[in-house]
Amino acid sequence: MMPHMTLKVGCQIRPQATTVNAMRDAWRQADAMGADSIWVWDHFYPLYGEPDAEHFEGWTLLSAMAAETSNAMLGTMVTGNSYRNPELLADMARTLDHLSNGRMYLAVGAGWFERDYEEYGYEFGTVGSRLRQLEADLPRMRSRLGKLNPPPVGPMPLLIGGSGRKVTLRLVAQYADAWNCFGPPENVAELSTILDDWCESVGRDPGEIERTVCIGEDDVEDVGRYVDVGVSHLIVMIGHPFDLKPLENLITQRDNLR
Repeated sequence: MMPHMTLKVGCQIRPQATTVNAMRDAWRQADAMGADSIWVWDHFYPLYGEPDAEHFEGWTLLSAMAAETSNAMLGTMVTGNSYRNPELLADMARTLDHLSNGRMYLAVGAGWFERDYEEYGYEFGTVGSRLRQLEADLPRMRSRLGKLNPPPVGPMPLLIGGSGRKVTLRLVAQYADAWNCFGPPENVAELSTILDDWCESVGRDPGEIERTVCIGEDDVEDVGRYVDVGVSHLIVMIGHPFDLKPLENLITQRDNLR
C-alpha cells in the first residue's frame, strides 16, 4: 500500500437528540477550527439512546451546512442507497456541490437500519437484495453525473461505506474514489488488505482510493495507529451536546504530522 504523506480529519455531527441550532453552531465551529470534513448521517430515527428522541433529515441539513461553511468537505456518512432514486441522488449531490463551491462527497452504502425502512415504507429485503440494488444503482449515479448540466464544480468523490468482504469491497474497487469503515486499526488493516486484493482483481490502483475511518470520541489519542495501516482520513463521531475537543485533538495531531 502506498504510504499517505498527509492525514485529513473531520467529524460527524449526529442529528439526533438535538436541535437544528445546536447542529448549526457545531458545524460552523468545526469549519472555523480547520476540519477537513464535516458529516451527518442518513437515518430517520435515532440509532442509540431514546428511540423517539428528536431527529432531523440529513440531506436537508447538508443544504444549510453547504451555505454556512467555507472550507470543509461535506457529506452523509453514509446515504442509505434504498431511500432515493439514484439519478435523483446524483442530482442532489451535484446541486449541493455547487452550493458549497465544490466541497461535496457523494457517499453511499447499502442500508441496514430496519426501522427506517419499515416506518417510511421502503422494502427492507435482505442484505443480499440491498447489495444487489446498490450494485445496480452505482453505474446509474455515475451515468447521471455525466449528463447533468452543469456538472459538479469540485471533484465530488464517490465514497462507499461498508465492510462486506465479498460484495461491498468489490464495489469499492470497481466504483469508489473513497471507502469508509470503522476502527479499531486491526479491523481497518484486515479490510484494507481485502480491498487491495479486489483492486488487483479488477485492475484498479489501490492508491487511488481514499481510506476514511469513523472513530469514537474515546479513540482520538494516537492517530499514528491508523496512519500506520494506511488510513488517510479520520472522522470522529460526535453526539449532542457536540463537544468538539476530540476534533480539536485530531486537528492538532494532523498539523503535527505535516
